[in-house]
Amino acid sequence: MLPYLIGYGYNCPGGCNMEITWYGHSCFRLTERNLATVVTDPFDAETVGYEPLKLKADIVTVSHDAAGHNYLNAVKGYAHAITGPGEFEIGSVFITGVQTDGRGKKASEQPRNTLYVFDYDGLTVAHMGDLRQVPTQAEVEALGTVNIVLIPVGGGGGLNAAKAAEVVSLLEPNIVIPMHYATKGAKMPLDSLDKFLKEMGLHSHDESQPALKVSKSSLPDETKVVVLDYQHGYGSQERYHDGSQERYHDGSQGYHSG
Repeated sequence: MLPYLIGYGYNCPGGCNMEITWYGHSCFRLTERNLATVVTDPFDAETVGYEPLKLKADIVTVSHDAAGHNYLNAVKGYAHAITGPGEFEIGSVFITGVQTDGRGKKASEQPRNTLYVFDYDGLTVAHMGDLRQVPTQAEVEALGTVNIVLIPVGGGGGLNAAKAAEVVSLLEPNIVIPMHYATKGAKMPLDSLDKFLKEMGLHSHDESQPALKVSKSSLPDETKVVVLDYQHGYGSQERYHDGSQERYHDGSQGYHSG
């Protein structure tokens, strides 16, 4: 049992500048007015399914070198591609990459996953990549305070439902956004979202939303699980960082992440 209250769903009360959009698998776009736009783990649609991605961003992060997470050709206009651990400051966004999964018995086995924490003016978002094991205490401490966690829950090389719930318990974030699970658009054999929700003590999801809008001041006191619909990989409302200017492109609605 988790040591704190878990709720379901979240709606920003207003004045929320951060927007998080999911495009399926482990790919998200993080945008906030006047700050750099980030795309995480762009995928090759032929490998994982979903619509082919045609996104634009200032920064792209890659958790590990696999077609479901490293397809940089899907993102245009980026000036920075981050593919491993370190500390970075780009476009007023602070990024910390923490290497994990380097626990093989053979000396030749190298760490294969990087967790990223994005600090948008004090609002922190952690992308767990293709994390396979519960992080060590040292890794958790390296991540720092996590307000929002984007976490794999469907197995298939990433965390399964039980391990994902354990990681949530360790991090105690304000908001949990599941990723890397079975949907109608996915080709890969992954577990359903409902398994994770059950581990979290929640009923099967009956509501979802196209994107999460949030601000530091509006974060919920108790942990909330927010289920996002996966969006088309092209043409949905894009926001690019170019000073104070914003440019938008109209597009079609996303699928239901069933």
